[in-house]
Amino acid sequence: MKIGFIGTGVMGSRMAQRLLGHGFQVAVHNRTFQKVQPLIKNGAIYKETVSELSNQCEIICTCLSMPQDVMTVYMSKEGIIDNAKPGTICVDFTSVGADTSKIINGMAGAKEISYLDCPVSGGPEGAESGTLTIMAGGGEMAFQKVKPVLDVLGDTIEYMGPSGSGSIAKLINQYLVAVHSLAASEAMVTGAAYGLDSEQLLKVLKTSYGDSKILRRHMEQYVLPRHFTPGGAVKYVHKDVRLANQLLQEAGLTQFTGRMAEKAFQTAAEKELSEQDMSAVIKILEEETGTVVKQKD
Repeated sequence: MKIGFIGTGVMGSRMAQRLLGHGFQVAVHNRTFQKVQPLIKNGAIYKETVSELSNQCEIICTCLSMPQDVMTVYMSKEGIIDNAKPGTICVDFTSVGADTSKIINGMAGAKEISYLDCPVSGGPEGAESGTLTIMAGGGEMAFQKVKPVLDVLGDTIEYMGPSGSGSIAKLINQYLVAVHSLAASEAMVTGAAYGLDSEQLLKVLKTSYGDSKILRRHMEQYVLPRHFTPGGAVKYVHKDVRLANQLLQEAGLTQFTGRMAEKAFQTAAEKELSEQDMSAVIKILEEETGTVVKQKD
């Protein structure tokens, strides 16, 4: 079984490496050649174009940055749909809107190509350790065929339903990520503004109902040590919460906290924090209050 992997950034490179480590034959392509070099050294086969990779692989995985990147890689003349063979199964790990997934699924199906929207959660750590949560939408038969591949990448793998279902589940997750990020930031900044010791406050919150994975992740790994090299960047959370808010609105909700989170992440992006970790959203609140949440000197 030959697997193609397109998009070898922070997440994709780790996922492709796990496939290589489990004995799969993997062909790789990335816009920036430098990002595939470590994988080539570990046995991956480099393909110069998407079309070449698509024509030679039975399963094609994509892990890209933005919805427009997914549309281009799949739907351009040199893309996957026009160049993959009938019977190919495509697995997209990118977080996109359900409409994007459904459009690609329809066009792929017309060429007898299966398309699964399979966004993931768990960050670079989960990608490296193979403990990702994978939410799959699309044809169930195609899902069952690629399940052995997904088992290498994640330990919670759920088939959510028809095309778009995986994308919807992921956006709901990202909605909570964005809202929790803002709420945790507001809480910790308020504590600092009133003179509370940030480390002590975090210790109390971690043993109380205010605890959350996001609170621990953001404060322990990024905010308190003032280290904002991204696991998941501000720009991606901003994109995801914007798409998630559209889902909530379409579901019939008129007032919801995600609007505040979207505005906060947009402000962070406008303040040139786009490439920093999502936890850097706290910086706009620190600037507003004149406080800094950090470890003791």
